[in-house]
Amino acid sequence: MKYWAYLVAKLAIAAGVVWGVSRLTDLLFPAPVPYLEGGPFPAWPNLVHDFALLAQFLFAAGLIWLIVRDQRYRCRTCLRRLRMPIQKGSWTHVLLGAPRTEYICPYGHGTLKVAELHMTGTQSPDWQPHEDIWKELFSLEETKGGR
Repeated sequence: MKYWAYLVAKLAIAAGVVWGVSRLTDLLFPAPVPYLEGGPFPAWPNLVHDFALLAQFLFAAGLIWLIVRDQRYRCRTCLRRLRMPIQKGSWTHVLLGAPRTEYICPYGHGTLKVAELHMTGTQSPDWQPHEDIWKELFSLEETKGGR
């Protein structure tokens, strides 16, 4: 639940930033008066306004893309960035093991497997949560110490 709340919070902040950029765009590049309502004949003011709106849209789309990309590579439990990418599989032996990259949470909460080869369309990354890694390690220490 914390994972999705963090995504919603980032999107809300991005909406505020995009709204501010929209207000700034309206102040710097006001919409021109159309020709039929007494505006100038050359369409240059319209083009400047249109390019400003295009830049605003591209900024908003890029910001959302960055937020989703950042969220994809975060731990589902502690929200830290996933680290230690490991290349698995082989490009030359695709049938034996398709190439993929595995990321792990630094605190051992889980592993994210991202496919590098998309033969049947886009494949969503596979998140596999782990048990508490420290419990497992301490249980191994206790069994070794008992002998």
